[in-house]
Amino acid sequence: QVQLVESGGGLVQAGGSLRLSCAASGRAFSTYAMGWFRQAPGKERELVAAVTGSGGFTYYADSVKGRFTISRAKAKNAVYLQVNSLEPEDTDVYPCAAKQRGAIATISYDYWGQGTQVTVSS
Repeated sequence: QVQLVESGGGLVQAGGSLRLSCAASGRAFSTYAMGWFRQAPGKERELVAAVTGSGGFTYYADSVKGRFTISRAKAKNAVYLQVNSLEPEDTDVYPCAAKQRGAIATISYDYWGQGTQVTVSS
């Protein structure tokens, strides 16, 4: 089992950047694929980026390609989401999630954090 804690969200102006962090506790972190999601109240949860356990393969939603970058630091049991060129439409809660089996480009993950709030002002 793995526990996830996100940080790094905040209030930024349009065009700004943030670096979201997800710290994982538990063993065998490198065996978990990791995903960053976003979900606003009343909206469906959206997978914005994911990375395999090895870090060798990544996935990005079309809406964030070229603006968001996912990476993982195995020595720190952490995964990051660099978010650039933020738009007001990016305002959401961003939880990270982990899974050990199955394709990474789905919304089906096993372990979830509480999320970090990103608010983008126009």
